Amino acid sequence: MTFEPSEFVRRLAVGERLSVPVESVGGWETFPFEVVDGELVVKPLLAPVLPEPKRDGEGGAGECVVCRKPVVEALWADEHWRVDAVGGARLPAVVLLQPRGHYDLADLPAARSAELGPLLQRAERAVLAVDGVARVHVNRWGDGGAHLHFWLLARPAGLTQLRGTFLPLWEELLPPVPESERLSAHRRIATTLAAGGGTAYVP
Repeated sequence: MTFEPSEFVRRLAVGERLSVPVESVGGWETFPFEVVDGELVVKPLLAPVLPEPKRDGEGGAGECVVCRKPVVEALWADEHWRVDAVGGARLPAVVLLQPRGHYDLADLPAARSAELGPLLQRAERAVLAVDGVARVHVNRWGDGGAHLHFWLLARPAGLTQLRGTFLPLWEELLPPVPESERLSAHRRIATTLAAGGGTAYVP
């Protein structure tokens, strides 16, 4: 059996250094490193900010960007859940699995909690259906939004340098995915999910 790199991987300038976009990781307040006198060093810890700043949607559904987003803008949805694309993603696919009701993990109703495991499996299988995806990383941070959201990030097959916890950083540094390729991935994810129930909203 022969293995060929995917279109995503063939497009990359392998062996060349990637530039660090100013608006990307280097400019993040949370990025732990900086260059001082030509040496990469760990940033000093900042003083605590207490009380912490409010997250999006902390005041309830009326203030929540997820709750205000029409369901037809999702890739896929059923009565209780939705999967949304992450705009400008630089991996073969990056999507968010979110409840349609305004919950965080701590107050997710028991019925939704029982659906979560099987739905994460379905979502992972849908992302794995995209051409050239080897693994799907599932992450939940929750520092920016009070509405529960799980990130599913597709790691390209063969790019073993992107394995592990640094995949979200690489996602910020890789070149943009062409629109036609991105839409094709979204269509594959939506239709794969819809085959098991719910509605695909991508043409």
